[in-house]
Amino acid sequence: MEFFRIKKDIPFMKYALVLNAVSFITFALAVFFLVTRGLHLSVEFTGGTVMEVAYAQTADIGKVRDKVAALGYPDVVVQNFGTSRDVMIRLPVQKGVTSAQQSEQVLAALKSEDPGVTLRRTEFVGPQVGEELVHGGLMALGMVVLGIVVYLAFRFEWKFGVAAIIANLHDVVIILGFFAFFQWEFSLSVLAGVLAVLGYSVNESVVIFDRIREAFRKFRKLNTHEVIDHAITSTMSRTIITHASTEAMVLSMFFFGGPSLHYFALALTIGILFGIYSSVFVAAAIAMWLGVKREDLVKASARKEEDPNDPNSGAVV
Repeated sequence: MEFFRIKKDIPFMKYALVLNAVSFITFALAVFFLVTRGLHLSVEFTGGTVMEVAYAQTADIGKVRDKVAALGYPDVVVQNFGTSRDVMIRLPVQKGVTSAQQSEQVLAALKSEDPGVTLRRTEFVGPQVGEELVHGGLMALGMVVLGIVVYLAFRFEWKFGVAAIIANLHDVVIILGFFAFFQWEFSLSVLAGVLAVLGYSVNESVVIFDRIREAFRKFRKLNTHEVIDHAITSTMSRTIITHASTEAMVLSMFFFGGPSLHYFALALTIGILFGIYSSVFVAAAIAMWLGVKREDLVKASARKEEDPNDPNSGAVV
């Protein structure tokens, strides 16, 4: 399906060097903020107190969050569980304050608003659990990266595998850089969004790589720059349709999904926007710098004598 067709190829690779320089600077800034500022990890990673409270009537999550935030917990996680009257509150660790003191302080504040609120359960999540989650998250990220490289190396050529993984890690590091710079809370849902971006971004790269392979087969007289430009231009309509529809869904989660989905949708939005950029100007360009050529993708075969004036002479259908 196409909304439009671009008749003349856009010379994307003409600006590849400049745009790759921009990518490198953006990547370097993201790494700098990660090193100097670090991530603002959530309770799942750092440990903290988990409270479950019950209301006689339907709980107003917004008011509960405001009440707890007023105690000095601006990034507190407040959400319903079970029924609309049951509320779960996740509090980060505070120096010099025990888990019991935190729960008593929060419960007193909630009772001042609604005396009928009762404490169902309070639990302390230790830092050891957080370390295990960090290790598990890094292992999941590593397995995804390895799987992508192996898949692309088998399906296309190792140069495409290397190009795709550099582009994908470029997206991931930039997402983390945004979260480090603005000190947005990095939770398990955000980690899930980062892993989703990896799969989403590599899908876009695979589509472009597939078109590059087709173009090498069809247009024997075009050089590598022209083949890549043609491949990217031919996928432009599909790229716009795919990313626009996906971003519409993500924005609906961002604006209407509530605080529990806010940072998840934010991570996806950053990943989708930079995923478009990296698939076109990073993955394809790196494959070009690595020296991908027709012989890497098209096997030589015995052919009849061809017309040298035919621009598509030797094309494979």
